[in-house]
Order: sequence, then structure tokens, then C-alpha cells
Amino acid sequence: MTKIAIIGGHGKVALHLARLLTADGHEVTSLIRNPAHSTDVAATGATPMLADVENLSTDELATALAGQDAVVWSAGAGGGSAERTYAVDRDAAIRSMNAAAQVGIYRYVMVSYQGSRADHGASPDDGMFAYYEAKAAADDYLRATSLSWTILGPSTLTLNVATGAITVGSDVPSRDTSRENVALVAAAVLASDNTVGKFIEFTDGDVPIDEAIAAIR
Repeated sequence: MTKIAIIGGHGKVALHLARLLTADGHEVTSLIRNPAHSTDVAATGATPMLADVENLSTDELATALAGQDAVVWSAGAGGGSAERTYAVDRDAAIRSMNAAAQVGIYRYVMVSYQGSRADHGASPDDGMFAYYEAKAAADDYLRATSLSWTILGPSTLTLNVATGAITVGSDVPSRDTSRENVALVAAAVLASDNTVGKFIEFTDGDVPIDEAIAAIR
């Protein structure tokens, strides 16, 4: 059994992931900002922990994460103001990486998006510009750490039921990806050392997830 912390524990991907991990015998702690979300998190089998990561220092995050074996970042500002997007998707994410390293947690999985990179090509007047910038900065910071990281890059997320199959590749045309499939991929990479140091871009597709993840080199 592994102890896994999910940051952004009330998100749809995070709730699916918590169910998968607890069903597989892992001990999951889901960090949430709103105490009203505790019941939903507990229903997945995870333990809810109140932790407003936007406003916690690195040391405070380290205290919250101490004792875990792995961290999954699945939090986000959710399309709020640019200021809050940078505060959560970039700054808080980076603090969580430093906090993980500080307490000896080396496995770190980042839920990002397909196409995340510094040269994303969006104009500053694009409504998603702050998000693209924040995610690229966080992802690049993660790559430069000593953590055993994996970055997930799903395409446009949907509420569709998981197919259990994906197509992996940076050159795959963007199409929809089920949030349940993203959770299945996150669970798979946590159990797969071959995904360390990889940016895995994917969409819903035709290859069973376990097979697709096992093939990553």
C-alpha cells in the first residue's frame, strides 16, 4: 500500500482517481479548500484534508504532505482571474513541488494539458493566456527539480464515461479526453516507473491504457 496525496481533491479527475486508488488498496489523502466538499471526498474512500494551497507557504504545505509517498497535482484556479490563475496554477504548484522535496516525497504527477509549453503561441489577449503561461512555468519548474516527475497532457476534457483506451503522442490531433480516462492514466503512471521524466500527451483513443502506458519509453 502506498500513501498518495491528491492536491485539488474535489476536482472531477481527482474524485475519480481517489476511487481508483483506494479501491486498489492505497491510502489517499485529498487536499481540499472548501470544508463542504469533505463528504464527497470521503465517499471515494479518501481522507479529506482542509488545505487552501493558494495561501499556504512551502513549509505549511510540507507539513500537510509529510508522510506521503507520492503527490498528484490536480488543482487549478478553474478559469478565474489571471491573478488567481498565476497564484494557483503556477505559484502554489511550484510551492507544492518544493514542499514535496523538503519532506522526502519524490514521486510527483502533474495533471497539465496537451500542448503545454512555453512557446504555446497564444496572444496575451487570449482569455486562456494566463493559464497557458502558468501551466508552462509550473511544468518547466517541475522538469528542473530532482523529483521523479510525470506530466500528463490530456486534450479537451469531457464528462464522458471512460473508454479505458487512449492514443499517446505529441503529434496526435487534439480531440476530447474523458476525465475518467485521465484518472485511469494517472493511476497507471503512479504504478509505472517507465513514465518518470515523461510528458505524456494523450486523447481518448484505441489503445488500452495499461498497454499504452507500458509502451512509453
